[in-house]
Amino acid sequence: MARIISVCNQKGGVGKTTTAVNLGAYLASQGKYVLLVDLDSQANATVGLGVQIGADTPTVYHALVNDQNPHTALHKTSLFGYDIMPASQVLAGATVELVGMAEREYRLRNVLAHVRNNYDYILVDCPPSLGLLTVNALAASDRVLIPVQCEYYALEGLGQLMRTIELVRNGVNRDLQVLGVLLTMYDKRNQLARGVLNEVRKNFPGRVFEAVVPRNISMAEAPSFGKTILQFDPTSKGAKAYRELANEILRLS
Repeated sequence: MARIISVCNQKGGVGKTTTAVNLGAYLASQGKYVLLVDLDSQANATVGLGVQIGADTPTVYHALVNDQNPHTALHKTSLFGYDIMPASQVLAGATVELVGMAEREYRLRNVLAHVRNNYDYILVDCPPSLGLLTVNALAASDRVLIPVQCEYYALEGLGQLMRTIELVRNGVNRDLQVLGVLLTMYDKRNQLARGVLNEVRKNFPGRVFEAVVPRNISMAEAPSFGKTILQFDPTSKGAKAYRELANEILRLS
């Protein structure tokens, strides 16, 4: 049965999708069967993995809102053992549609229950908000991975997210745990970035991954080719960071 990990941060632009896509690639490269669930209506993870979505293509929206068989929404990527449940722009309306539904916080958990036994890991790429879709992701998950950009407001946003996770734990998923905080977009030449790294590690001891993701041109370019960093530039510093992250998570499992 898969371990379900939400990659979550209410702020945009922190490397959340980049982390979900590339972590999945390196877990798959270690022989694990991985499903990435794209829960963001921007569908960046879907595009970044080179998956083409047509008007009639089943997506996570159809499984979540229309009760369509989740297996019809599974799509293979170009990496062996790595599947995706894609998103499209119609997912933007799901929050409104879910409001009146019974057990609205548990819709994703019920969807993933149908496919969970087919994978070792299920990664959920959450939208950049703390709305109903993110609550669904947290309610369905065993663990939360939190990417945090090395910038000034990082600690403030991280504290808010930790409080939300605690509310979800008390209200809908008592087994939810923080897997770790991942520092992203790190530039060792930048004094502020070094300061943020030290502050996060001081304030969240034992909860920060050793792997640190640097600013890296190759990682910015890879999605435009529909490739992970493993496929696009496996010798880059970004690739090394996500390989190290995958190995840390495998040791924790």
